[in-house]
Amino acid sequence: VGNAYTASSLDSPAPEDDGGEGSLADRLGYEDTALEGVEYRESLKPLLAKLPPRERRIIMLRFFANMTQSQIGEEVGISQMHVSRLLTRTLAQLREGLISD
Repeated sequence: VGNAYTASSLDSPAPEDDGGEGSLADRLGYEDTALEGVEYRESLKPLLAKLPPRERRIIMLRFFANMTQSQIGEEVGISQMHVSRLLTRTLAQLREGLISD
């Protein structure tokens, strides 16, 4: 408690009673880059739920089932060109929804 208000360098060795390995700077947290992906996924859930069923299905097939536009067209019963147009329009809507959040 006596050293509670004493400043220590981040480069100084960690205290012995704390395990004593590395400097204090080595023990600081770091930015988790995967966290941003989690935030986007959670933000997208309500936006995806608002999409019409066909557009939602196309998004799911493209980005979660990794199907090509041609494969999606065969699955849904529309041309690859129409799939491309729907993807472009739907992705723009999702982007706009994320930006306005």
